[in-house]
Amino acid sequence: MLAVLGSQRKRDFMKTDYINYISNLLTPIIDDSLPLVLDLFAGCGGLSLGFEANGFKTIGYEMNDNASKTYNNNLKGNCITKFLEVGDSYPHAEIIIGGPPCQPFSVRGSQKGLKDSRDGFPIFIDAVKRLQPKIWMFENVRGMLYKNRAYFDEIIMSLKNLGYNIYFDLFNAADFQVPQNRERVIVIGSKEKYLFPKKEFSKISVGDAIGSIIEEPADEKLFLTRSMDEYINKYEIASKCINPRDLYLDKPARTLTCRNLAGATSDMQRVLLKSGRRRMLTIQEASRLQSFPNWFQFCGSEADQYKQIGNAVAPMFSYHFAKSIKQYILPEFPRLYNR
Repeated sequence: MLAVLGSQRKRDFMKTDYINYISNLLTPIIDDSLPLVLDLFAGCGGLSLGFEANGFKTIGYEMNDNASKTYNNNLKGNCITKFLEVGDSYPHAEIIIGGPPCQPFSVRGSQKGLKDSRDGFPIFIDAVKRLQPKIWMFENVRGMLYKNRAYFDEIIMSLKNLGYNIYFDLFNAADFQVPQNRERVIVIGSKEKYLFPKKEFSKISVGDAIGSIIEEPADEKLFLTRSMDEYINKYEIASKCINPRDLYLDKPARTLTCRNLAGATSDMQRVLLKSGRRRMLTIQEASRLQSFPNWFQFCGSEADQYKQIGNAVAPMFSYHFAKSIKQYILPEFPRLYNR
């Protein structure tokens, strides 16, 4: 149906029926003629989902068992539960993608960079060196460009020395049909010239994504107690917060993280109901704000599911970069495909 809509009608439909729009758009449609995509540190599959929706077959590697199960239960590709190390062998793939662990660079983290044992970049670089793909891409937090810029430059030089043109920039997922302000560094390495996707989309608000379910009954444990409300109020006064940090229906959400989804913290993601009560987000609400389609189901405990959502690459964000990589792999793509 979307293929026959005009561009303005398509934008209107997308905003008024956002969840049906992405649930249709993000359905995997594997095209065996396209090259295999190797997804390292795959998490629950948010990055791979954007590629499968563009026709690519994926294979993922993820050390968290529940995240791996989520990937395998929702995507067509296979995710192998494994703790990755330098020197590991992989199936041949023309495209490598991934989100190497970002804790070494997070503004909230200790920012140890290369000295942090959680650093996944030596593994990613080793995989590129071994497979020599046509193009690769990694996603990470904005902190890479600041306190740890020296290590970021070292990573880029290591990858450039493998024979790749390097392209990187800081992007906001809200510019790519995700109802959330989520700044991420995207780095692309290619043998030929590559072009980033254009930011040509209307902003999606919290109301577009979850407005229809906010007032639905929720588990009582999600509601804030009086002491929690008082603590948050003191925090916002001390931090000179002009507006309460609730979700606002007319704009994208703040960045979703594991910490502000699952924990009762001063920075928690929360909704203010018509009754005046506040509560934390449900799994469904958090999932929608990360642009996961309705049919996508998470595995594990509630805490595990919040962690997977907070760590994920937003699938709609991934979709647009996967589409640009498809255009790189198949220069005739814009003429042959209308999706």
